[in-house]
Amino acid sequence: MQIGILTVSDRGARGDYEDRSGPILADIVQNRTPWQVSQRAIVPDEMETITNTLIAWCDAGVSLILTSGGTGFSPRDVTPEATKTVIERETPGIAEALRAESLKITRHAMLSRAVAGIRGQTLIINMPGNPKAVRENMEVLLPILPHALELLTEAPHSESHHRQV
Repeated sequence: MQIGILTVSDRGARGDYEDRSGPILADIVQNRTPWQVSQRAIVPDEMETITNTLIAWCDAGVSLILTSGGTGFSPRDVTPEATKTVIERETPGIAEALRAESLKITRHAMLSRAVAGIRGQTLIINMPGNPKAVRENMEVLLPILPHALELLTEAPHSESHHRQV
């Protein structure tokens, strides 16, 4: 499985800010899953740039794209809107679960506008830009990602998919 990690940050793209969430995501993927990070980028909070990057990575066969940042209330936070223009099917349960678990830690989680969805055989999930929140969200996602990606690629390895009744 090929994984893409897209950090959305004006300051990060300009080099004014060191991206901390992207490296955390890459570390978790590489050390806690059998998958490889094949794409990584930092882009500004620009609708067209985010959209073009997501589409290019989907077309390149990336199975999972984790975005970080741009999901809040700032006028420049357009990651959810860019994601919605790219996805073909929304997966609201993922975003709802991330917010529900995050609400147990901070009330600020209800300010997240993150979305998740599918384009072709690629799952795209918006994550927060805060490194601590990224770690917490990945703990929620890690148990379900293998099954979700198996379903998308139609390559199940678990007999639970083929139970006989």
